[in-house]
Order: sequence, then C-alpha cells, then structure tokens
Amino acid sequence: MELSAETGNVRPIIEETSNTFVNYTRYFRKDLSNGKEIIWMSERDNWNHLYLYDRQTGKVKQQITKGEWYVRDVIEVDEANRTIYFAASGMVKGEDPYLIRYYRIRMDGTGLTCLTPEEGNHRAWFSADNKYLVDTWSKVDKAPVTVLRDAKDGKVIMPLEESDLAELKARGWIAPETFVAKGRDGETDIWGVIFRPTNFDPSRKYPVLEYVYAGPGSAYTPKDFRSFHYFHQQIAELGFIVVQSDGMGTSFRSKAFESIIYKNLKDAGFPDRIAWIKAAAQKYPYMDIDRVGIFGGSAGGQEAMAAVLFHPEFYKAAYAGCGCHDNRMDKIWWNEQWMGYPVDSSYVACSNVENAHLLTRPLMLMVGEMDDNVDPATTMQVVNVLIKAKKEFELVVVPGSNHTLGGEYSDRKRMDFFVKNLLGVTPPDWNNR
Repeated sequence: MELSAETGNVRPIIEETSNTFVNYTRYFRKDLSNGKEIIWMSERDNWNHLYLYDRQTGKVKQQITKGEWYVRDVIEVDEANRTIYFAASGMVKGEDPYLIRYYRIRMDGTGLTCLTPEEGNHRAWFSADNKYLVDTWSKVDKAPVTVLRDAKDGKVIMPLEESDLAELKARGWIAPETFVAKGRDGETDIWGVIFRPTNFDPSRKYPVLEYVYAGPGSAYTPKDFRSFHYFHQQIAELGFIVVQSDGMGTSFRSKAFESIIYKNLKDAGFPDRIAWIKAAAQKYPYMDIDRVGIFGGSAGGQEAMAAVLFHPEFYKAAYAGCGCHDNRMDKIWWNEQWMGYPVDSSYVACSNVENAHLLTRPLMLMVGEMDDNVDPATTMQVVNVLIKAKKEFELVVVPGSNHTLGGEYSDRKRMDFFVKNLLGVTPPDWNNR
C-alpha cells in the first residue's frame, strides 16, 4: 500500500489473492533505488516467480522468471547491471525437482544462465562484488564437491575440495536411495528416500517405517549428503526399512500441488505416500507393507496420529511426538494460513482430538512438559478423549523438555514401541541393564 503523508490517501500498489491461501511467509520485495520499480515474488501463475512492477501505476512491467519451476531464493539484485542472482529448483526435466541450482537473469527476463549446472543440491556463496561464487553440491548418495566459479557464466575456475567416501563404505555404510513413483493421480511424481540397515539382507522381509513431516510451507525429504541421518538410520539398524517422501500438500512444486491441504490438513499427502510406498514395495519385495508404521514430531506428530486414525488399513502403528493435534489451539499464524478463517467444521474434521475415538492401532504419544512451540495441552486433550473412549495407548511425558521428539529416553521408547508392535520382538528389560 502507498500512503500519502500530505493527503492521507491510501492506494494499493501490489495485491495477492488466491482461492485457497496466499503463502505470505514466502516473501521477497526489492524497491529499486530509482524509486520507480519494485521486484516482487508471487505464485500467481501456479509457480513461484519474480515480477517487475511499475511503482507509479501498480502494474506489472515484466514477469522476470517464467516456467514450470520454482524460484527458491533471491541472492542479489545488481541494479547497476539490472541483473538478478537467484536459486531455483525444478528447471531440469527428469531430475529430482527439489534440487537447487543457482542462476542469473536480466530484469527484462532475458539472459537466463545456470551458474551451477552439475546434478545435485547446490549451496553457493557469492563474493561481495558478485564476480565469483563458492559452490558446494551433493546428493543423499553423492559426496560433497566444492569449487570456485565465475559468476558470469558458471565456469569452474578451480576445484577446492572433494569428499572421499572410501572409509565410510569400508565400514559398511549404505547410502540412502532416492526413489520416485506416481502419486494419487497416477501422473504426478512423488520423490522420497529409502534407508536400509547396514546388515541389509534382500532375502529377508522388513517392516516399513515412515518418518513424516508434511506441514505445508516447505519440503522435508533430505537432499544433501550426510553420513548419518539420525532419525532414519538409527531405527533402521534394528531391522526396518525407513522411508520419507514429500506428498502433495508440501511446497516447492506448483501452487496446486501445495493447495491440496487447504482446509484439509489431515490429508497430509497420505494418498500419495501410500501409493509411493506400495510402488517401492512392488520394486523391492523385501518391504513388507502389511507391517507399516509411522512416526514424526510437531506437525509430523499430528500427521503420525492422523495416519492411524484415518488410514488404519495401511498404517499399523504410530509414534506421535509433540503433535499439534488440534489446529484450533496451536499458533494462529500457521493454522489460519492453511485452514482459513473463520473457524469452521473443517477444523473439527482435521482434529485428532475430535477423532481420537477412531483409534484401532497401537499409538504412543510423547510430549515435552515445557513445549515452547505447540501447547502440550493439545496432547492432553487427545489423552482425555482416548481414556473416555476406553482406548489403549502409551504416553510419554518428559518433564522440563521443550518442543522435541524427547531426546535419548524417548528415542529408546520409540524404538521399543516399533520393535514390539511391528517386529514382534520383546524389547530389552532396561531396568536390568
């Protein structure tokens, strides 16, 4: 909005509308020093792109970036040369659409140049004069490489460092596998990762554990190399195949892909996740999809419990940590963005509290007494309904703990829970160890 200090008149310069939600936390605005133009980020054409506005008229002068791909971040606006340096994903067809590369483009939409062409998830740091960049890229199964590049054309000036995985592999390390399969519509690619234990034996049958975080506003499946993915590999070593994917309702694809959860957070991409796991099991018969469990924290805790409430035919056990189980009592800015206002029946339909009586599968709830993000009372409201409905469940309350999956003690409880309910093995008697 523009306000005249002389007359008090107010006029809109830029306005965003949507029939679902405006993702107002995905924000970029740059007022150019000429006082006449503004660079603005918007998802208005179903993809996240940059627009050049005329500040005087409030009209779009130029859509700077365009296509079925996603601007992830603006690094630098070089006003003198009318050039923008930015990060984007999804521009290379056939690749994982979440992999980030760096680009430069002129404000008139011409001269698009990829500065980091190698396949991988890139992280770059530009010199103060924007002449050079240090670029590191990796994938979950590819070790990091770091080089110095020319910021004009991306040409490698000199290599800086390359990691060596020989010692890791010699110790039995197994890289996660990137896996892609069609989602609920039979057309949209869903991307995820598969973790196997280091003593993996393809002749065995392994129960499947899904690590879930499906809250809108981002994507969550690992893309960078790490030698140890804590929540995934730790429990895989006990005899599980652990998976994670980004179903519809998460971000960095099209606006329509993310908007599927509008007023419907309980969807959580489950139709896509279930289709993805079934496709993986068809390729890898050692994945036993008659024994599928799920775990997560925060929004992932809400979703883990929702999995066994609304999809008990597929998910056979759930661990729900620090969950925001009812969107009427969590952070207003997060919940109202995706669920809308005023509060209506959709909040009831998506509430784990209201639907707790549907529980038919093993469930462990974990909550930190001093949760500083999600009100721990939301877990206690679930507990109250479960008790009134005479349901069996387990509850772990960690005194003094904040917003977390509970630390070492709760990690042990979570592993024991799945070992007992999916592996059918009695956990150790920890009091006698």
